[in-house]
Amino acid sequence: MAVTIDRHHGFKPFSRSQRCKLQSFGHLDPNILEHSQTGTLSHSFELAFQADNIHRSFSTPCLPLTTLLGEDLTSHQPRIEIVRGRGAPIHALVVEVAIAMASGVQPIPLPSGLGGAYVFHNQNGNNIAVAKPVDEEPLALNNPKGLGGQMLGQPGLKKSVRIGETGIRELAAYLLDHGGFAGVPPTALVKFSHAAFFVTTTSDAATVPSHMPKIASLQRFVGHGFDAGELGPSFFSVASVHQIGILDIRIMNLDRHAGNMLVIKHNQSGNYVDGVADLVPIDHGFCLPEWLDDPYFEWLHWPQASIPFSDYELEYISKLDPFKDAEILRTDIPLLRESSIRVLIVCTIFLKQAAAAGLLLSEIGQMMTRKFCGGEESPSEMENICSKVKTSIPRGSNIENCKEETEQGSKCEIDGISLGDLNQGEWEAFLEVFSELLHGLFEGNNKCKSQSWKLEHNGSY
Repeated sequence: MAVTIDRHHGFKPFSRSQRCKLQSFGHLDPNILEHSQTGTLSHSFELAFQADNIHRSFSTPCLPLTTLLGEDLTSHQPRIEIVRGRGAPIHALVVEVAIAMASGVQPIPLPSGLGGAYVFHNQNGNNIAVAKPVDEEPLALNNPKGLGGQMLGQPGLKKSVRIGETGIRELAAYLLDHGGFAGVPPTALVKFSHAAFFVTTTSDAATVPSHMPKIASLQRFVGHGFDAGELGPSFFSVASVHQIGILDIRIMNLDRHAGNMLVIKHNQSGNYVDGVADLVPIDHGFCLPEWLDDPYFEWLHWPQASIPFSDYELEYISKLDPFKDAEILRTDIPLLRESSIRVLIVCTIFLKQAAAAGLLLSEIGQMMTRKFCGGEESPSEMENICSKVKTSIPRGSNIENCKEETEQGSKCEIDGISLGDLNQGEWEAFLEVFSELLHGLFEGNNKCKSQSWKLEHNGSY
């Protein structure tokens, strides 16, 4: 869905010849996010939207490519188009933002954070959405906070997540939050054109329109009183902490800090009461790393994480299908690298077996987190397990895998256990051995817990 906006007459259909089929960005090529930034800025934008860099699909009404490359680049009318995202909540969100843009409402840059982010509000002044252009991410070319200048596709603040690829991970977290279990707000990947977005001042700035189209993540704004860092964890409900923790484990979130958990009340009247406030998770750009990295879970040492999962939570975990989730991501976000999808599969299998064995959320999180002792970092228990499994399977030639990784973008220096260098046969063997090893490990853990319980209650076996 795409909307072009006339400030005086509301929505305006795109002009196109009758022979021009409607084209949407059904599959963005990685070159869009990794085009050369060594030349002039205007030349880089031109390369990003060349026809050869876009796989087109015939779909619902979208911005015609001929319009994008032609006269509309010089138009000052703001535009918005869904690149990736589906469902009624997404379409409703985009329409609300389009109406706000049509009414002349300007997006407001947010001062917090290391990347460029803009909040949209409606005519009544209520915040409705937050947009984060991919070229304004930390370290990216158009970063407005003075942290830019590097090429898209290079290692980012977290080396296992490349510059320009946090937006697709924001969308991935929403797609994986089945039934709104953890409460991730509706999120889409969109193409914006608006003069309010930041463009780096360069020698050729006069030739670069400030309304040049940008790819951005768009997320529904969530009204809240505080973030988790402004209240003690005793205020938060056990269910809310567990549900966010389950999501974080699945997607190996590298950046779950207190500032990206928003606090809302069950009842909007009255004061916050211990144990009843809910949390809404946002900012998932540093999830699904390309290799097993060191996650950060703010909730790890909260008391709620040491309370057993409820029957409802255990049922939800048992019904998770990592392979169906992988297909969702491959279909809906083809830009997401296969190595990241494999991290999702491994983490979900780990969660399912650990929860079935009776482990607590805190115990699962600790097994995934690296240890620091004497100023030195050591691999997590899960990394050690994966390393053991990986070395135990026969390895063949990885020429095809290396070729695929090279074609997807510049190679990153890996600081962890990578699963992307396994060919399909090796990957299947890895999963088989991994599942068997976990089963034996957690079965032994169950026996130890049972013996410990007997000692505590009976004083003997």
